[in-house]
Amino acid sequence: MAASAGPGVLVGLGSDRDLPMVRLAAQEAAAHRRPLHLVHAFDWNVAFEAETVAASRDEAEDLIARANDLARDVEPELTVSGEIAEGATVPVLLRRAEHAFLLAVGDGGMADCEDCVRPDALPVQFAARAGCPVLVARSEPPPQGPVLVGVDCSSSSHAMLDWAFTCAARRGARLLAVRVVDAGASVDDASRELAAVVAQHTDRHPDVLTECHTIRGDPGIVLIDQSRSAQVALVAARGDEPGRGMLGAVAQSLLYHAPAPVIVVRGVTGTAPHGA
Repeated sequence: MAASAGPGVLVGLGSDRDLPMVRLAAQEAAAHRRPLHLVHAFDWNVAFEAETVAASRDEAEDLIARANDLARDVEPELTVSGEIAEGATVPVLLRRAEHAFLLAVGDGGMADCEDCVRPDALPVQFAARAGCPVLVARSEPPPQGPVLVGVDCSSSSHAMLDWAFTCAARRGARLLAVRVVDAGASVDDASRELAAVVAQHTDRHPDVLTECHTIRGDPGIVLIDQSRSAQVALVAARGDEPGRGMLGAVAQSLLYHAPAPVIVVRGVTGTAPHGA
């Protein structure tokens, strides 16, 4: 596998619990023919609270080394680099995400915690503020199901669908496009609109099997339920929710509670993750 030129997949490593996420990030990098860059933010303030600063530094180097080995187990020819960057985790990764193809982080146990997710949890901050799409991985490996994409047919849907089709094509997976409507909406009209939006992207990926479903209900609840059999779920950072700030209600619901890995698509203004 030869990595293409251009931005790579950035992996934020905080501790041993992030190691399972490395395998998924490496699969994404290999699928999109991108290099993988491992980053551990070394905060001197935290290090000075440890028994010895040297031990903290040694642990960081060991974490990078083990993550490197895991990535190469996925794809021996994958281009992998590692870095221990001085500074707090959020600013370090946000700076590097401005030039990344994708930022991958662990979920910190969010999917297993019904009522204790903090709004300032690191994965939420990255999904809301990063300058590129953000992959939030889970501790358990996902099933080999479809690539799920929630589509609200807003203007952001097109960039997200291009990402979703490319993900499905690279993974050799089926694409499941789901639109959720409320009780007062016409399912038939919404289904036709969904099919028309999805059809604008099928020509570029004719080999991707695609299903479109329109379902009544709460978007967050429906997509969480659909994600139980998905290998990854994609959602726009905000969708057509201008009053929601940087991260919409549906994206938050999936981040907090979906059992599948979630890619929050943001920072994409073109029509596709080109070079993929």
